[in-house]
Amino acid sequence: MCEERTNIQSVPGVDFKMKTIDVDGIKVRIQIWDTAGQERYQTITKQYYRRAQGIFLVYDITSERSFQHIMKWASDVDEYAPEGVQKILVANKADEEQKRQVGAEQGQKLAKEYGMDFFETSACTSYNIKESFTRLTELVLQAHKKELDGLRLSTADELGIADLEEDDTKIERMDNSQKACWC
Repeated sequence: MCEERTNIQSVPGVDFKMKTIDVDGIKVRIQIWDTAGQERYQTITKQYYRRAQGIFLVYDITSERSFQHIMKWASDVDEYAPEGVQKILVANKADEEQKRQVGAEQGQKLAKEYGMDFFETSACTSYNIKESFTRLTELVLQAHKKELDGLRLSTADELGIADLEEDDTKIERMDNSQKACWC
């Protein structure tokens, strides 16, 4: 089973990873903060919402209780996360169909109510993991498109200025070398 393959020790309540993914030919480095979703870590979790740009709300398809908690987590995200934060609803453990307590239709309906995309995934088999992370990254990039375009323009302007400065230096050198030749 999946539990046998995971032997990771981390800070209770929070796990941090960094990953670089490719979105439409652009390499994007993402930070992943897994706050475990357990109620005993709720005060810690709220602190992580403040600077989040994208959030997965994850429930376990084998636990009706975890699905019911999604509404509470969504409310917390609305309260503590920045306006415009991108959200995706994720139903995990899709590999455990025989233990399913929450139907895919229920997840899709809830995601639609909250205006979120929806993915069924399996952390154990990696089913839809890359796709869900790529989609959340696309949503974040789209939400920050104006800022990114501004950065691209300012970078292009800086490059243009640098090229002009280099051209001015070449002209100065030519002037100096011509003066040196005239002496």
